[in-house]
Amino acid sequence: MLKQLYIKNFTLIDELDICLYPGFSVITGETGAGKSIILGAIGLLLGNRADTRQVKTGAERCIIEAHFDLHKYHLQTFFEEHDLDYDEQDCIVRREVGANGKSRAFINDSPVSLQQMKDLGERLVDIHSQHQNLLLRKEDFQLDVVDLIAGNERERNEYATTYQTYKCVSNELQTLRQELQASRDNEDFLRFQQSELDDARLIAGEQEELEEQSKLMSHVEEIKSVLYESDNLLNAETIGVVN
Repeated sequence: MLKQLYIKNFTLIDELDICLYPGFSVITGETGAGKSIILGAIGLLLGNRADTRQVKTGAERCIIEAHFDLHKYHLQTFFEEHDLDYDEQDCIVRREVGANGKSRAFINDSPVSLQQMKDLGERLVDIHSQHQNLLLRKEDFQLDVVDLIAGNERERNEYATTYQTYKCVSNELQTLRQELQASRDNEDFLRFQQSELDDARLIAGEQEELEEQSKLMSHVEEIKSVLYESDNLLNAETIGVVN
């Protein structure tokens, strides 16, 4: 629930601090009174693109800050995943836009990316305008509404825990199946190698003998050349030693 909204140096607003309470709150005013400016400020907290024209003329920067009560939102996991401090009673979301165009976002005083702020904002606020309705079209939100009306939070949490356990066991089973298949493939390969060795009918010491023959054969040309030269030196008609 939005508890407090603070706006400073945003378009025409010098400074505005609005406190909201449980129940239905209404901000009314004539056309041009500034209602849309407040919605625009909230839009910045939802990750909307900043524009330097939104900074009040003469100011260095504008600041939009909101305080939320999170106890019904079940967002602790989100904060843990993004390594953010979690305060269920008072979550502070702040956006600063400088006149130079630089923008900074914070969640509980920790700097965050604009995407992180947008992800959190979508879980906290939904803006309904005349031709815009984003959240109601989201399946996750529709299921949350069904669960809320059914009052089955305990069963939902139990299911989530059981499903997570199932996924872990399923992944482990898949890993074991892959390892088993790899073992079978390796066994088939070893059997094939054994069959090849059996068909070769190798004899003890045969490999060494074949290697020696191979080494000898690799020097055949060299040996032939030496023998030819030796024969020529001994038997040639002109220079032969024997002749």
